Amino acid sequence: MNDIQNKVVVITGASSGIGKETTTLLAAKGTKLVLAARRTSALAALATALTAQYDTEVIYQQTDVTQLADMQALIELTIAKFGRIDVLFNNAGLMPVSMLRDGKVDEWEAMIDINIKGALYGIKYALPLMEQQKSGHIITTDSVAGHFTGEGLSVYSATEYAMRAVMEGLRVEEVGMGIKSTLISPGHAQTELASRISDPQLRAAVLKSETETELTATDVANAVMYAIDTPDNVGINEVILRSIDQRDY
Repeated sequence: MNDIQNKVVVITGASSGIGKETTTLLAAKGTKLVLAARRTSALAALATALTAQYDTEVIYQQTDVTQLADMQALIELTIAKFGRIDVLFNNAGLMPVSMLRDGKVDEWEAMIDINIKGALYGIKYALPLMEQQKSGHIITTDSVAGHFTGEGLSVYSATEYAMRAVMEGLRVEEVGMGIKSTLISPGHAQTELASRISDPQLRAAVLKSETETELTATDVANAVMYAIDTPDNVGINEVILRSIDQRDY
């Protein structure tokens, strides 16, 4: 199904940043949306705004992607409401970068839980349904940090490298099943990720880089739209995008 107006799209991390901007672009096309995030009030406000402005159907559910039961409930809600799932956009993510010597184990585990396991949990429940449909599309927000690493980025980059492997494995495994896989790998972008960095020096450095050489969340959302709005026989396996002024990596 390549008619974007009739697609059913599930988006995690939908309440802000790239996820929120993607919902707006999709709603403008009349896509049926299932929004997921931890902040229920933000989801409710977003759903109300979208349905007021666009001819679209929007439902939402509070979801913690690190909880297997939450992801199961999200996919079950989608099927109960719309009867199918055409796109799963694994967009929830975390980036509390830190130096390895600081040993911030809680932050390491949080990144692994959200960036890797959260996406895998979505795949676990969406993929069998897509296989039954003989069609579907799984998209995961990654990062250019999935192609390199640097000071303070070791664990974050590890989670992004891991998702490159998962998504490439998914592509290979689903050949002949009508299922697409796409990795969206932006450089510096306007999101809330940097604000959650606990190391003040690293946080300041990342925020400075983003201010000087950043993509907007809409820039990244447009890349997601490009991947979704393609013919059934075309797979956009990865989109790497940076500001033209980004030099460092």
